[in-house]
Amino acid sequence: MDIFDGFPLLSLLIFLPFFGAVFVFLIPQTPGKTEKNIKNTALFIAGCTFMFSLLIWGQFDPSLGSYQFVENKEWLPGLNIRYSLGIDGISLFFVLLTTSLIPLCILGSWESIKHQQKEFLIFLLVLETFILGAFCVLDLLLFYIFFEGTLIPMFLIIGIWGGERRIYAAFKFFFYTLTGSIFMFIAILFLYFKTGTTSIPDLALYPFESSLQVWLWLAFFASFAIKLPMFPFHTWLPEAHVEAPTVGSMILAGILLKMGGYGFLRISLPFFPEASYRFAPYVCGLSIIGIVYASLVALVQRDIKKLIAYSSIAHMGFVTLGIFTFQREGLNGSILQMLSHGVLSSGLFLCVGILYERVHSRDIEAYGGIVSFMPLFSVFFMSLILGAIGLPGTAGFVGEFLVILGTFQVSPLMVVGAGFGIILSAVYMLGLYRKVVFGPVEKIRFQKLKDLSMREGSLLFFFVGCMFWMGLYPNSFIGALHQPISKILEYYGRQQDALVPIFKMKNSIVFNEREL
Repeated sequence: MDIFDGFPLLSLLIFLPFFGAVFVFLIPQTPGKTEKNIKNTALFIAGCTFMFSLLIWGQFDPSLGSYQFVENKEWLPGLNIRYSLGIDGISLFFVLLTTSLIPLCILGSWESIKHQQKEFLIFLLVLETFILGAFCVLDLLLFYIFFEGTLIPMFLIIGIWGGERRIYAAFKFFFYTLTGSIFMFIAILFLYFKTGTTSIPDLALYPFESSLQVWLWLAFFASFAIKLPMFPFHTWLPEAHVEAPTVGSMILAGILLKMGGYGFLRISLPFFPEASYRFAPYVCGLSIIGIVYASLVALVQRDIKKLIAYSSIAHMGFVTLGIFTFQREGLNGSILQMLSHGVLSSGLFLCVGILYERVHSRDIEAYGGIVSFMPLFSVFFMSLILGAIGLPGTAGFVGEFLVILGTFQVSPLMVVGAGFGIILSAVYMLGLYRKVVFGPVEKIRFQKLKDLSMREGSLLFFFVGCMFWMGLYPNSFIGALHQPISKILEYYGRQQDALVPIFKMKNSIVFNEREL
């Protein structure tokens, strides 16, 4: 990393897609090869961003407990607000998830986006800038700007290129997430006027009063719980997934939902430890309810996209469950669950898009016997299904197992509820596969179906490859997470004197059920 000391690596990473979007905008639109040139240009920019993120990963030192590649410049000096960037092991992998999915989304939309391709690609690159900014900033005001900035391009992607009810779904998505973020903005203003700073590292060390922590925690919770989304703040997600184009669903499930979990890890736990612990039983309870409820609703869905959308809600329940166990295993599991879900859900939505392009239906009952005509697709689809239900050796298993392990140290009863959700996920996902891929071939139109193209096969191969990589070698991720998770746990340890009535310290932080 010494080679790049003083070099603004993170700024270049964040704004490279934005400048690429400006360049795409300036390309004159003329008949002929212009559309292909625009797509190639956008893909090249997204690919360069991904390669740049790999360079940052290669220079990242997982043994360091501090933020790396830090940039700290005056932005609003009169208000003591700085342009501050930096990443640790947690944000590193969300950055890599973002930069890897965007070029795949561009390739996934190569044939499916028929109109206004130039505008679509511009919004996609701008969205990447906002997402990367949210994962890299170390200033709370900047975090809010990037966090909220994702709403605009995503709103337009759903509203312009979505399905028949796209306007309704886009506005529901926009107003739900905006409403929660209003509370976060009010809390940020309060924090600034109370402490005189919006620096995330500084605020994480500020000793907020217990009663104040409760209200501030609730304000941030409103935004992060809707973004994730948690039960019962989830109702915007199925509509958004169903009406969004395939690429929109891939980004929404693969990246945007993770910003809520990231907010809990970066802000809620370090800033408000007493309030986080005080509300943890309620969050875990809602997580279990969400896992079981979403799984039961998924069982009765006829729309493939809506089924996968409800499965996303169930999987996000494992994320909040793991975070609020305050166990190393649970925290590791929640992060790996977000990363694996980002890969698996994106791959599954891509599979739905591939089927829809051929059959023009998302109704499960419209399918049957696909394996006879699309054997290669059936293999990839089955692999992603097995990952989604947590088969050992896949990415889905590692995250869920660690969350269950961390939860068991807190409450064995909660493990029963989470385990029931895992069983239900196997029922509805394998049921989906059986109905779509196997069974009698009764639809004459299926005889004209073509198997995967080289482009589609390459995309699914990437998703399946990442799934097995994370499942078979999870330590390549867990190793970099050790220091930032230790920092969270050590922070709680430093507060032990003040938190004796709430915390019980025995090597790790566990719930003191008698106190609760």
